[in-house]
Amino acid sequence: MSGEDQQTPGTDGEPGGDGIRGTALGTAPVPLSVLDLVTVGAGSTATAAVRTAVELARTAERRGFHRYWVAEHHSMPGVASSSPAVLLAHIAAHTDRIRLGSGGVMLPNHAPLVIAEQFGTLEAMAPRRVDLGLGRAPGTDGATAAALRRTERLHEGADQFPQQLAELTRFLDDSFPDGHPYARIHAVPGPVQATAPGGVQSPHRPPLWLLGSSGFSARLAGTLGLPFAFAHHFSAANTVPALDLYRASFRPSEVLAEPYALIGVSALAAEDEQEARRQVRTGALAMIRLRTGRPGLVPSPEEAAAHHFSDVEQDFVDNWLGNVVHGTPDAVRQGLDDLAKRTGADELMITANAHTGEVRRRSYDLIADAYGLPQG
Repeated sequence: MSGEDQQTPGTDGEPGGDGIRGTALGTAPVPLSVLDLVTVGAGSTATAAVRTAVELARTAERRGFHRYWVAEHHSMPGVASSSPAVLLAHIAAHTDRIRLGSGGVMLPNHAPLVIAEQFGTLEAMAPRRVDLGLGRAPGTDGATAAALRRTERLHEGADQFPQQLAELTRFLDDSFPDGHPYARIHAVPGPVQATAPGGVQSPHRPPLWLLGSSGFSARLAGTLGLPFAFAHHFSAANTVPALDLYRASFRPSEVLAEPYALIGVSALAAEDEQEARRQVRTGALAMIRLRTGRPGLVPSPEEAAAHHFSDVEQDFVDNWLGNVVHGTPDAVRQGLDDLAKRTGADELMITANAHTGEVRRRSYDLIADAYGLPQG
């Protein structure tokens, strides 16, 4: 990582832009980004998955993808992204320009002050390159959520999300009013350093994004004038209603004058359709096991091909793959174009699920080629 002189070009042509809006490159209809679940395939290790994450981020940067996000998950053997801030610090050290962020941090699992400190530290490491995406789901099962939160009252945590968000924002801005119990508590690194004798502190802090798969966060993001990210990759039926609700609820803010929404999209390109389908079936089998309480490593294509799917499982696979844009690069490009047009999304964040990192990295290159994105 090279320091403060390395900044991300914005849509206004000035370094950094507003930190939110990207620029569509090549023939892409909207900016393209990457969501990495840092998956671990059968026969591989978490060390290899983290190494792949660095390779994917570097590929995304080289090919002109706008941002690279990782998501918080827990107690899932096939997903090595339980600590987004740690992963992002590592990836920041191996990239120079691409925006890095959480898609997302599950705020009810954490004290807001801790998240403000973690992402303030990331902002110090990679100035004007860090996004803080927040969700209110646990990112795991109920028992694991209880272990994380030290409470059995899980719904209470989700219900208090707006209050937690407000508290986090106050810590990030160092803006608790006089008389507040936290007025003398400061998230460091943060704005308070500019008020110390001789202090100089960047006025920038990570932009907040709200993430969701239903209408709750869509409405809240709109009301607060924040950018919104919708999990189309696992909640496709709710995508258009949630985006409509976000836009209808939107109120201009200091952050955004107009709505800005990205959607997460599961997509995988390969040289031919048969190979693409062979690869994406591994993700379908992994999801079946997760949904039936048997989470594990991402199976190989050979294991998925040999698996005997029951009628119920086959129905699930068919429905699941119907929401995965896959095939040749041209077919994936067409599918992404159609999705952008149908939803009106301002940005597409692509997640590629496959057994090996090389297949996933190759998919991003093929998609970039199909849109004529720069070689870097």
